[in-house]
Amino acid sequence: MRKKEGYSRQGAFGTVNHYDSKGKKIGESRPGLFGEMKNYDAKGHKVGSSTPNLTGGWTHRDNHGHKTGRTDPGALSDFYHYDAKGHKTGHSDRGLFGDMNHYKKK
Repeated sequence: MRKKEGYSRQGAFGTVNHYDSKGKKIGESRPGLFGEMKNYDAKGHKVGSSTPNLTGGWTHRDNHGHKTGRTDPGALSDFYHYDAKGHKTGHSDRGLFGDMNHYKKK
């Protein structure tokens, strides 16, 4: 059985709230210009950004513009996560109410 590491849920005004496995808010993503999402920690400090890529996924960068990873879509509304070197780190599946449940690679 897979252990859920956390989940993300739509917030107000296009934001996405991120929670750990116990339901504690650990950050949020806010929409920026040109489809970009700006990522913040639980205290509201900016930690990076995510931009859409050509595969329908996202490219993730830290505050200095360095690539930290990417997310690619799967076949059935799931997503696969990779680090900056292209190694798979986990995946996310859509939950019953539209949430995204996150799982780390074992």
